[in-house]
Amino acid sequence: MPQDTSNIHLNTTGKQNNTYDAIVIGSGISGGWAAKELTEKGLKTLLLERGREVVHIKDYPTATLNPWDFPHRGRMPLKVTTENPVVARCYAFGEASQHFFVKDTEHPYVQEKPFDWIRGYQVGGKSLLWARQTQRWSKFDFEGPERDGFAVPWPFTYNEIAPWYSHVEKFAGISGNKDGLETLPDGEFLPPWDLNCAEKTIQQRIMQQYKNRYVVQGRCAHLTKPNPIHIEQGRTQCQARSLCERGCPFGGYFSSNASTIPWAQKTGNLTLIPESVVHSIIYDEKLQKATGVRVLHADTKQATEYYAAIIFVNASTINTNLILLNSISNRFPNGLANDSGLLGKFITFHNYRGHVTAAFDGPQDKYYYGRRPTQAMMPNFRNVYKQETDFLRGYMVHYSAGRSRASAEGIGAAYKDAITEAGNWYVSMMMQGETIPKETNHVRLSTTEKDEWGIPQLITSVDYDENDEKLLQDFLTQGSEMLAAAGCTNIQTHDSKQAPGLDIHEMGGVRMGKDPKTALLNKWNQMHHCKNVFVTDGACMVSTSTQNPSLTYMAITARAANYAVEQLKKNNI
Repeated sequence: MPQDTSNIHLNTTGKQNNTYDAIVIGSGISGGWAAKELTEKGLKTLLLERGREVVHIKDYPTATLNPWDFPHRGRMPLKVTTENPVVARCYAFGEASQHFFVKDTEHPYVQEKPFDWIRGYQVGGKSLLWARQTQRWSKFDFEGPERDGFAVPWPFTYNEIAPWYSHVEKFAGISGNKDGLETLPDGEFLPPWDLNCAEKTIQQRIMQQYKNRYVVQGRCAHLTKPNPIHIEQGRTQCQARSLCERGCPFGGYFSSNASTIPWAQKTGNLTLIPESVVHSIIYDEKLQKATGVRVLHADTKQATEYYAAIIFVNASTINTNLILLNSISNRFPNGLANDSGLLGKFITFHNYRGHVTAAFDGPQDKYYYGRRPTQAMMPNFRNVYKQETDFLRGYMVHYSAGRSRASAEGIGAAYKDAITEAGNWYVSMMMQGETIPKETNHVRLSTTEKDEWGIPQLITSVDYDENDEKLLQDFLTQGSEMLAAAGCTNIQTHDSKQAPGLDIHEMGGVRMGKDPKTALLNKWNQMHHCKNVFVTDGACMVSTSTQNPSLTYMAITARAANYAVEQLKKNNI
């Protein structure tokens, strides 16, 4: 327990009452999947969440409110944004969703270098808030580190993970087209959303001009046409409201709250305990394995120890690193299973800094309907088959086209009528760039600052490098050229200069790899030096790819959970 918590009263109601087959730390996307898979296989599973309870539908207080129902019409008061500069920069943070976000003032951390750590402490975590874009990684993403020599090799191939992609896609519900691209593998899809007329024209013109650049409709975790498995979950069709960050009462998008957690609860094998701040993992030096976790109640600070044969750490990348770094013992004085000294290192993220906007001479007699939850995207075309540029790896491109409100002058009825008409077409394009893992990009525990539970605060030391800058400039150049080739005008480029972290795709710190000297986890997400602890959230990632990561977290988690159950039955853990 913490050195300065002598006033903590340990709950000693009996080890037997607090013993389970498995413990899962964190209830977000990967934690929810771990709970589902483990309980389905018959394991009595404890799911620990540091935040409050959020029950699907019941605890979405703003889901059906109108804009005029909010005191500030959805905007945040200046006092709130001033006091919370990090979370205020998140696109989804507002009056309708603020209850699902961690405020800066409530959970401080030390930024050695600027890092925007966006957090959601509640049951479901950030699965209530994510942008829901779900692409499979290709073989090039898994082979890239070894081919280009910038990280340790991935310990499994695309072909090994492909069946697990299919497994999670069918249950979660992913919409998309079968595009037949080697750089963007097809999956188990529901009907896709459609591009609007301007986007289709731009798509056709880009693909005519560039033979190796493919524009496709985005793939996302939304139910366009629910299958029986989704109806059985109690979910129904996405209503295209674009109010997702409030929580979806229809279950139209995938979240732990609407899908995996209720499914696990139906087995009768799940115990969910919110308000449970995990302090550390307990390591038994005689048994040479972890035996449980130390937990502090979020409000009372009462300490309790829970025990299990296997432990899944899914607290989200940065918190997973924090918990493992704080899990010290005589055997592991620098963090659980950290013989390599690499725990907390090689933190990566996605480079979102580049944006290109333009005007487009689209049809004035056409419009579009609904608030589609995805947009056109172009899988990476840089350094795919071989090294071609002066920077490593590449970027995915996303773009959308729309019509602004018509401009008018004056006042009165004529003015009101004029601005109800649609204006001219515009295009907005953005990058999602792969960053290269570096040992210098790391997190570590503060030796002086602690949080209110006596746990050391985390220090973030993560930054861009020359490769990121070159990649950014290439996107701005290529994006401008592609829009020009598509017939766009008034093309403008922009570098947001946002800090790492605001992409909310942080990964690494507990990476996988075959060699215990260079990685913390093996190919099954087991800790090399503590075989009954598994890490399957973003912390386990070797590299970032250019694709979105959440679908890969789901597949990796399902794969690891099934392996863990098999090994447990064989008494190999």
